Amino acid sequence: MRRPLVMALVWFFCLGGLGIWFPLYTLFLHENAGLSGAEVGRVMAIIPLVGIFSQPFWGQVADRTGSRTRVLSLLAVGAAAGYLGLGFAEGFGELLLATALLAFFWTAVIPNCVAVTLALAHHAGPRAFGYSRVWGTVGFLLLVVTFPFVLDTWQARQGLDALRSAALSEPGLEIMFPLTALVIGSGGLVALALPRGGAVSVRAERGDWHQLVRHGPYLRVVLFTLLGYLCLQGPQVFFPVFVRSHGGDVDTIARMWLPMLALEIPLVAFSGVTLERFGARALLGVGAFAGGLRWLVCGLAPDLAWVWPAQLLHGVVVAGLVLGGPLYVEQCVPQQLRSTGQTSLTMLGFGLGGIVSNLLTGWLVDLQGPAAPYVVGGIGGIVLGLAVPLLLPRPRRPASA
Repeated sequence: MRRPLVMALVWFFCLGGLGIWFPLYTLFLHENAGLSGAEVGRVMAIIPLVGIFSQPFWGQVADRTGSRTRVLSLLAVGAAAGYLGLGFAEGFGELLLATALLAFFWTAVIPNCVAVTLALAHHAGPRAFGYSRVWGTVGFLLLVVTFPFVLDTWQARQGLDALRSAALSEPGLEIMFPLTALVIGSGGLVALALPRGGAVSVRAERGDWHQLVRHGPYLRVVLFTLLGYLCLQGPQVFFPVFVRSHGGDVDTIARMWLPMLALEIPLVAFSGVTLERFGARALLGVGAFAGGLRWLVCGLAPDLAWVWPAQLLHGVVVAGLVLGGPLYVEQCVPQQLRSTGQTSLTMLGFGLGGIVSNLLTGWLVDLQGPAAPYVVGGIGGIVLGLAVPLLLPRPRRPASA
């Protein structure tokens, strides 16, 4: 099997499984598990909190051993076990612990996927990265649209429809956990077919990571990503709760992803072309600005009719902020530090920024209502996007590399 196809399948399964779990986990916590907004925020904050420790650990394991593809496979299979374990947790304490165990593996899957893809596409140029990564979006779209039909069938067969109420819109939602585990576990098994030699197996020496902590452009992009996730991550995590507050249900939440992903697919597929034409700094700036504009429109929207068109900007956020950061890092770090560079970016960006954002969003939901985090985060994202020329220099590698 050709390696671009294998890498595309790994992305398809890993992000496809995320398409089942991510859009609905906060809804499950809030309604099915009965957690408050603040408790939901704490559970979601544990994911990036654990990632702060697990991501650099797995990055160093991958770089020091050179076994990046095998580490990726291990992480995906471990994450599948973590998703399966969520189905057995009850109450705030158990859900917090189970989510933390999941996060130990899952938070390192995507940055290691990025590192392996960039290594395999090293000689093919940045366009090859987009062509592999886009299949993750296709998988996410397919599963996020398909899962509501699977859930409806499950509810009908188990006689759960009678349990619906204003406080519990989707009884039996826990079926998403074994399904997510099955899909992501498949990605881990497919990853075993990836090549283990060449650029993907370059090893780092002890102390090489010191080049990153002294390198200005790398530190700047980490800071920018942290601020971006601080403004935008919490509202994304709480989006199901926001949609429910406007009268939507699980089908509405799933359909909301259609405009989100409609633009994301072509933008991600041609992200390498955009990178060559405009540069990583422009991608980051446009992504942060688009994310801020999206959430500001949502926060001020009187009903869901205004929210729907704003979701088209999600694709710009992914192609800009979510991919722009890793592509900027690829131009900043030596090849033997690919995994460490990517996992550290995710650790401090999604990790620290996500922790604070999730906690603040949960607090604002309880204090001011579901719309408040979207107004605050929207304004912050717009300001951050406009500040790119002041915050980010052009990417370059350390002189010693």
